Amino acid sequence: MNRTILVVEDETPIREMIVFVLEQSGFNTLQAANYHQAKLKNGQPLPDLILLDWMLPGGSGLKIAKELKQNSATKDIPIIMLTARSDEDDKIEGFEVGVDDYITKPFSPKELVARIKAVIRRVTPTELTDFIEFDGLSLDPVSHRVSINNSPVELGPREYSLLHFFMTHPERVYSREQLLDNVWGTNVYVEDRTVDVHIRRLRKAIAGKGHEEFVQTVRGAGYRFSVKTA
Repeated sequence: MNRTILVVEDETPIREMIVFVLEQSGFNTLQAANYHQAKLKNGQPLPDLILLDWMLPGGSGLKIAKELKQNSATKDIPIIMLTARSDEDDKIEGFEVGVDDYITKPFSPKELVARIKAVIRRVTPTELTDFIEFDGLSLDPVSHRVSINNSPVELGPREYSLLHFFMTHPERVYSREQLLDNVWGTNVYVEDRTVDVHIRRLRKAIAGKGHEEFVQTVRGAGYRFSVKTA
């Protein structure tokens, strides 16, 4: 299935160039020229990724990014910010809002497509679509549903991504840094200890009949997922 990308750019020649490059690369595209057009409406199909210009008529791209990340229906859509602003403080501000990558104008079409594919790989770290199950703990990557002995388990998006990564890479030890790279992505500014917080949330969510013990702490090394006794 081809990915759909929303291109939010007020300069028509740039927007048309981006759309042409993306469609030549096999993506479907949606277009918006200003803040109001870029507002995603309830009921409309959501894009798989958003290319978002920082400076827009009617409101900034950063404001749109904040609104998307605060909305439960759109918070998981990856965002790549397109901007002529190259200051480090601007980039940090974008990453803190939840932007997944940051491309400074001017950029080459080849770089743009490569960065899009890299972000898509990070937010879907594996293409595995098979149902996964360990001793009653089940994960369906297609529906994004997790259950324990057929009872649904509610997970936040980051805890789900952690569990998915663990269950597709069992019996291997991963450092906090490796988990950040594989689950959060290399362009996200977060502390290593952030991993510990989400591990605790994950364990709490799957607690029951010993399932929390599947996520094991390996002292001095990191974490692993295993159904064996630590």
